[in-house]
Amino acid sequence: MLSSFRFVFLLLSASSVLLSCSSRKGGVNNAVSTPAWVEEALFYQVFPERFRNGDPANDPVRESLDFLDYVPLSWQVSEWTKDWYTQDPWEQEKSEDVYASMFDRRFGGDIQGVIDQLPYLQDLGVTAIWFNPVFAARSLHKYDGSSFHHIDPHFGPDPAGDKAIMARETHDPATWKWTAADLLFLEMVSQAHDRGMRVILDGVWNHTGRGFFAFEDVRVLQASSSYADWYDIEVFDNPQTSEDEFSYAGWFGYEALPEFADTEDGTNLQEEVKAYIMASTSRWMDPDGDGNPDDGIDGWRLDVAQEVPSGFWREWHTHVRRINPDAYTVAEIWTEATSFVTEAGFTGAMNYHAFSMPVKGYFIDGVRDAQWFVHELGGRLDAWGSNNPEAQLNVLDSHDTPRLASMVLNRVSHYEETGNENDYDSGLLGPRSSSEYRIGPLNAVDQALLRMAVLFQMTFVGTPIIYYGTEAGMRGADDPDNRQPMLWPDMVFDPQEKGPFGSVTTTEIGFDSQWHRFFQEVISLHREHDALSKGRLQWIEHDWHDMVLGYTKAFGQDSLTILFNRSPDEPHVPRSLLDGMKILYSTAEDTMEDPRLDGEDWILPAWSGVVLIDDRREASPAS
Repeated sequence: MLSSFRFVFLLLSASSVLLSCSSRKGGVNNAVSTPAWVEEALFYQVFPERFRNGDPANDPVRESLDFLDYVPLSWQVSEWTKDWYTQDPWEQEKSEDVYASMFDRRFGGDIQGVIDQLPYLQDLGVTAIWFNPVFAARSLHKYDGSSFHHIDPHFGPDPAGDKAIMARETHDPATWKWTAADLLFLEMVSQAHDRGMRVILDGVWNHTGRGFFAFEDVRVLQASSSYADWYDIEVFDNPQTSEDEFSYAGWFGYEALPEFADTEDGTNLQEEVKAYIMASTSRWMDPDGDGNPDDGIDGWRLDVAQEVPSGFWREWHTHVRRINPDAYTVAEIWTEATSFVTEAGFTGAMNYHAFSMPVKGYFIDGVRDAQWFVHELGGRLDAWGSNNPEAQLNVLDSHDTPRLASMVLNRVSHYEETGNENDYDSGLLGPRSSSEYRIGPLNAVDQALLRMAVLFQMTFVGTPIIYYGTEAGMRGADDPDNRQPMLWPDMVFDPQEKGPFGSVTTTEIGFDSQWHRFFQEVISLHREHDALSKGRLQWIEHDWHDMVLGYTKAFGQDSLTILFNRSPDEPHVPRSLLDGMKILYSTAEDTMEDPRLDGEDWILPAWSGVVLIDDRREASPAS
């Protein structure tokens, strides 16, 4: 959960010089080096249940859900192409409130669906896939694992057979077998590798679901369970009373997410829990156990990382890098992350604090000017020092935030009542919070802001990641609206005719080929220029306009200048700064062959981002 942040504005003196903001000096040092493949990666986040239903025969059944007392017997899998705010009969039976049933919806996304769409991802320019949890679990999001050593049976071709195998196993790896879902997942990894794509999995080592095999044993046998020490149990049930006194710690107070126990001194996870996680880690990183990790996954994204002791993380990272020295590990951290990443041994973090939040404040909300942005974002970047700034996962939106298009539609400037001028993941998150929340299409300015934010993501320091469907034009408020089924070009979707609490103007829903083409272009730009993935960054400080941002990036002979104008004005840029440069890319509707001149100045288009290349000037030395 995100804490509120107030950003302090510091006015920088204006001058026409280049200010070095090297990410390689100062800060802390970390012995963990960035794998070469990460520096050049373009990540794509797959939310498996909502990505693609490749095998309807394995669709979830009612009994696979949690909290069945609240799920009507008439429950059924939802149509992929339905109007999101329209209720099916079973949903109406549960409640007239559409949000009361959304968390029980299942659309049947699976591993076969991912395999079928690997060509789509490759064509987009994706080189690495982060999967939200794929391990067996009852929820749609699967952060409530029932096992860490098996893929969810309903993601594979034989759910019944897989469940039968799982029922005969214990925590002992000697009892583990490969299920049909496991093997299909490994086939997907193999096919992804063949296409030049890496794969990382979401690991949740802080808690499980109530259906986790060890917790189910504790619920039945209580203190006599051989797994009783695995969890942070507060009170066991007293069989001499009619009441159920069983109580335990759950993540963020949720009883559906029982937390693992730490050691008595709080420096590590309980020994048997740790051993189980280590064995599960080995299983997915080197499936055949031959010492060659090529058949396994390439790294991990670790959920709620700060809630797991650093002592565990250090041991776990030693284990991970012994299996695969090029493994990438990224921690989910919403606050300042440099110290924890260093202490715990991660390669990097989801860069919410040092990227997402300032980017929204400037590019999307426009509540801060470019000078503030340079100081704020530059300072947060410098805090990484030599500690893998290029390995930080630069997030614009995710399964934990409103979608980027909806952030733009509902930027802070639309709400006079907001008290948080840099709202990213708190406050007015969706229709449930405000009747004024916008769910319709983007206008021209909205689209321009979105294009600028994405171009910045593709040209700044760090590793870009796209949340599934952002490139297809998907919109949605925070959870659960940000987890709608993927818009595919071969599907016809019902128009959006109804809002969550009433009718709205009919809006056509479907794959947006224009947005897809834009993403292909900027991804290609990122991949084709080493300056963008590896280059040294220098901010351009100026006095042209308060809302104009500029920087250069250079690597070897590749030297680029990137300018953004987040305003309706057309400010003048000194022609002398652009001598010898030509436009490589522009987000303006009419990409210019040559700069538009007004005397000795160049006119920067309104609401635009422009990338210029200098083939003549020798780039500054690579760092």
